[in-house]
Amino acid sequence: MNRSVKFATPFYAFIVIIIINILLVFPANALTILIDPGHGGDDVGAKTILPSRRLANSKLKNDHIITLFEKDLTLTISKKLQEKLKEKDYSAFLTRSFDHNVSLEERANMAEKIKADLFISVHINSDFKKGAHGFETYYLNNHNDSAVKKLENVENQKLTATSHAVSVASASASTSTNSNNDPIISKILIDLVIEKTVEKSIKLAKQIHSEIDKTVHKKHRAQNRKVRPGLFYVLALAKRPSVLLEVGFISNQEEANRLNDYNFQEDYVTAVVSGIDKFIANDQK
Repeated sequence: MNRSVKFATPFYAFIVIIIINILLVFPANALTILIDPGHGGDDVGAKTILPSRRLANSKLKNDHIITLFEKDLTLTISKKLQEKLKEKDYSAFLTRSFDHNVSLEERANMAEKIKADLFISVHINSDFKKGAHGFETYYLNNHNDSAVKKLENVENQKLTATSHAVSVASASASTSTNSNNDPIISKILIDLVIEKTVEKSIKLAKQIHSEIDKTVHKKHRAQNRKVRPGLFYVLALAKRPSVLLEVGFISNQEEANRLNDYNFQEDYVTAVVSGIDKFIANDQK
């Protein structure tokens, strides 16, 4: 009997070590996060024209005219965000990893497919007022802000109210297609998503925004344009705690140069990851 115990002990100790290593590699509290680089393909998003000498990352020696697209900046920033989240042992995915068209419905369906816990949509702002600058963080909720409604019109233009209603309804309620065409039904379905997600989305938005403010606002002198509610279809369709990040204004030449700067991008995504970390830590208390 004693011999069998002595023989078994090293074996069980080996199994325990394996289990501990697995737990260290795959932490129990690791969440799945879907990062959504705004626009893509034919949908270039906002854009600006700058001489290459103004671009922080330009390798061109002579003064050439460069067109900077929102779709490229959002993809670059999103990839950096994914990389840093993976370094923290999060399961991080992208709605697109290269330049191609992805509908808002497809982005939301991906969140369902991978069972994402959080949805982070990355965008670049633009305004007719060339002096507009700064960063904003949005969460899904009703509001009466006319300035935000203008931004919603831009970001929601790839999805009609009808298709939006149908998409939300398909996962949220078993109603007929004819009923879904009614704007009232659409509004009710959006309100249901808001009721389900708004509490955590607000906390997530505030935590991320606070961390961005600590670094980006002070180090890069970017204006803090606050946390705001918005009715963005991609957040409604995602049907989970989510935020939409407006990193800065491409329409402002000085800020466009900053958006393309390696150090700014690194500081921005590091702040976002820090905000997610703190949100999760507080949410699990």
